[in-house]
Amino acid sequence: MENAWQFQLRIAVSPELAASLRGDPASRSYALLGDILRKHNASLKCQFDAFADYVSEAEKLGVENYPLYQWTKETIEKPEKKARYLRSFTLYVDGEEVYSKERADPLQAELDTLVGDGGIESVVKFDTNPANNPQPPAR
Repeated sequence: MENAWQFQLRIAVSPELAASLRGDPASRSYALLGDILRKHNASLKCQFDAFADYVSEAEKLGVENYPLYQWTKETIEKPEKKARYLRSFTLYVDGEEVYSKERADPLQAELDTLVGDGGIESVVKFDTNPANNPQPPAR
């Protein structure tokens, strides 16, 4: 069943690099990262921005259709969580939020070489197996 799971990579970065990347998701300002992203047809999305986009969309289209609206809104309004999510970036590959292990592993290996260099603090791989992930809040 392991082959059925898809994966997502996220990087945590310094506050300084986060500020740069939020305005430059192609990472032209950080050449080594930008080269890796282009090689893998990958792009970055700040987790805080993704959460804020979700909240904004829910408010426009009707929060009743967005089960995580309240949790997400509360999360981005808490200063300590906002600070954390401003430094976390999801990697999209071919425009997709989750992708095969065959796409994730080589990308992760290259990103791992940047940890500790230029502001990248960690690279984490998540899978879509519900047993490995927190489930949405009940409310």
